[in-house]
Amino acid sequence: MKFGIAARFVALAVVWGASFLFIKVGLQGLSPAQVALARVALGALALGMFLALRRRPLPRDRALWGHLAVVSVLFCVVPFLLFSWAEQYVSSGLASIFNATTPLLTMLFAAAALPAERLTRPKVAGLVLGFAGVLTLVGVWQGIDLGQEVAAQLACLGATTCYGAAFVYLRKFVSPRGADPVVVAFGQTGFATLVLALATPVVAAQPMHLSLAVVLSMVALGALGTGVAYVWNTSVATAWGAANASAVTYLTPVVGVVLGVLVLDEPVRWNEPVGALLVVLGILASHGRLTLARKRPVGPPDESRRPHRVVR
Repeated sequence: MKFGIAARFVALAVVWGASFLFIKVGLQGLSPAQVALARVALGALALGMFLALRRRPLPRDRALWGHLAVVSVLFCVVPFLLFSWAEQYVSSGLASIFNATTPLLTMLFAAAALPAERLTRPKVAGLVLGFAGVLTLVGVWQGIDLGQEVAAQLACLGATTCYGAAFVYLRKFVSPRGADPVVVAFGQTGFATLVLALATPVVAAQPMHLSLAVVLSMVALGALGTGVAYVWNTSVATAWGAANASAVTYLTPVVGVVLGVLVLDEPVRWNEPVGALLVVLGILASHGRLTLARKRPVGPPDESRRPHRVVR
């Protein structure tokens, strides 16, 4: 059982890290909107099959479904479109690094919307480090040229901003209702499929050029990365706890960059790994994991704390 959970954790890092590679390959034959639609549709199909096999009923709470409709836009429709559009102009590895800013943006939204999540010194330090990492990724010392590459990087940040808002919305309005996490994921992807399908005549009507690589990439991106991987994540979080499960965030950009270099021969500029390191350090700092334990001063023992011997 321990090996099974560890294997799922590794599989999560690989599949989610490879998602940006799958998007890049999918764009060889599909438009950004078509990639997003295929992703949510195949994800919803995989999750629906899982629920059917486990015979898990869908909730009848109308308010819950209304909240899931909002989450589907924040968690799926907008960010999937933005990442797909952005990867026309930036490497898959760079997109995966920007995706790692999600925990920091989630923390910022949580501080604004949730009274219990106020900013502390470690969180502020984490935000400063993460922001420095983003500036390093953009390469601000070269000057800001609002061309397609910078616009694509801003689109990646827009996508992770949506993720941050979605996580906080989930915690505030969905989690208190005690819904099954897999049902929640199915609701998100199902609503997103409906929204993008209705918008298909406008945003996804371009001709498709399907190849085996494009089809397999979409199956992996949707069925695995957006479907089965969520079930794996739920299992890992249940077994190890949410904090330990979230450590997958540190691994996905590494996987994304390595796969981009090995499979697509993408170049890596020096500021990309440096920026990624700053972002990861920011996440660690925000969780208080960079705080050094204070050592007690070495000196003569405190006589006041020494047990007294009773002389009879």
